[in-house]
Amino acid sequence: AAVHTSEGQLRLAARSAAADTGVGTVAGLLSGAEGPGRDAEGALDLDLLIVLDAPQLDVEGAAVLVEALPDGARLVLSGDPAVLWSAGPGRVFADLLAARVCPQIASRTPDPGPLGDLVSGIGAGELGQVEAPGKEIVIVPVRDAGEAVHRTVQLVADSVPRAIGVPAEQTVVITPGHGGAAGTRALNAALKERLNPGPGRFGGFDPGDRVAYSPAPGRTVTGQVVDADADGLHLSCAGAPVVVPQERVEQAVRHGWALTAHQAVGGRWPAAVVVLPGDAAQSLSRPWVYTAFGRAERHLSVVHGVEQALPKAVAESLPKPRTTRLPLLLKTQVPPTAEA
Repeated sequence: AAVHTSEGQLRLAARSAAADTGVGTVAGLLSGAEGPGRDAEGALDLDLLIVLDAPQLDVEGAAVLVEALPDGARLVLSGDPAVLWSAGPGRVFADLLAARVCPQIASRTPDPGPLGDLVSGIGAGELGQVEAPGKEIVIVPVRDAGEAVHRTVQLVADSVPRAIGVPAEQTVVITPGHGGAAGTRALNAALKERLNPGPGRFGGFDPGDRVAYSPAPGRTVTGQVVDADADGLHLSCAGAPVVVPQERVEQAVRHGWALTAHQAVGGRWPAAVVVLPGDAAQSLSRPWVYTAFGRAERHLSVVHGVEQALPKAVAESLPKPRTTRLPLLLKTQVPPTAEA
């Protein structure tokens, strides 16, 4: 089985009988760092591959993955078609669903409780009122970006740990973009000052900082700074040591208390704080809201400054179309199959 992120790998391995050898990331599988390795002909040495988070496969990654499979192997793609599409080009998973050239099994069982009800409604285009007697969902109105940053820090550092019992290190902050007065840069600067203040002596980072590391375009791995030396910045990502060379730190590593929804796809956290400052209204869409709100397992706080733009985005703002030739190619080469 292969997943999109190292966080997903840990979650799946915890539920898998083959935790040591049977679960990896797509990137690790293709590089040979994880999984069964290659057979004598250079193909992946497996009979069945199950890929979770399949909507995150772009056309290049999907092509490389399929080409690496041996003849006779079976490929199962699993994922939620309502989440944000891949950071790279294409929409492979959606195109395969639309072409109906392979068996499809639909599972529409939502997560239990208020969070499951809320996210399921968003997927259907409705942002309804949901009863949350256990404070599973909290809305925090704000007037401007400055207040949004202040309330976000307060939620992560104090309110959520005290009222919900989820510590700051198990809470993710999600915001629409990196720039702006309440983007990831501003939020991470404020969160670092509160949660792990320091001089940033390792290229702006200190031991204990939460970081988002991008080993390749479109891929984000979250972790924590451990140390730094002549070899580079030492991180711990999902329990595995990672060394980022000094010359790549500035390009590949950001502080990671706050992420964009694209960076957070494939991961889930006990608590999520979704920040929607007033200038975020134009960035919102149903897939964005569905993805951001769906990262929370136990508690969701929404720092809300977009007024009616949020329900309007859920009801009306669908993803921008991506034009690909894959559905046509599939339909002309593979006969349609029945949906299971």
